[in-house]
Amino acid sequence: MKIAPSVLACDFSRLREEAAAMQSAGADMLHLDVMDGHFVPNITFGPPVIRALRPHLTIPFDVHLMITDPLRYIAGFAAAGADIITFHVEANSPVTETIAAISEKGVTPGLVLKPATPAAAAFPYLRRIGMILVMTVEPGFGGQSFMADMMPKVRELRDRAKALGLSLDIQVDGGIDKDTAQVAAAAGANVLAAGSYLFRQADYAGAIASLREVAINN
Repeated sequence: MKIAPSVLACDFSRLREEAAAMQSAGADMLHLDVMDGHFVPNITFGPPVIRALRPHLTIPFDVHLMITDPLRYIAGFAAAGADIITFHVEANSPVTETIAAISEKGVTPGLVLKPATPAAAAFPYLRRIGMILVMTVEPGFGGQSFMADMMPKVRELRDRAKALGLSLDIQVDGGIDKDTAQVAAAAGANVLAAGSYLFRQADYAGAIASLREVAINN
């Protein structure tokens, strides 16, 4: 079970310190939400912020692109230090071409599905990606409630991955806490992107450990 603190919920005035604290606390990767104000209503940050963070951290950067035309920006995010780049199947860029562009940069490609998008939309690409992210909230804002009705989608993706003989990472993002982590893990998720729950705890290491424990022992 991998824990990916989502910096969208951190104190942005202390981004470097907060990210380093999560790394020291045992996080497996850092989840970085990139929003363009077009694909989703909010705006966050781009390659310069990721590039500024990269020299100070060794933890893998899991970059989630919530942008309209991800293909245009793959080279920039790869150069900035992304280890994983996930993009939305609903975006305007051709999926196969975008996956190829990510792979060519030596970065792990992944796909993201909005709540209304069925699991089958990702089926043709599962052999080409390293991770699939199932949104358990509507993308664009932190602090939303977990959508339990996304769990059949997670199960469907896990079953298809197993049928194909793939050890695919399945990530869930949105409303993750100790209760919902258990539900998501039982459905087949093995990567938890958690923002508000982790960053509001006084003890980051304890919060990460407890989240991992309840997910493993679902």
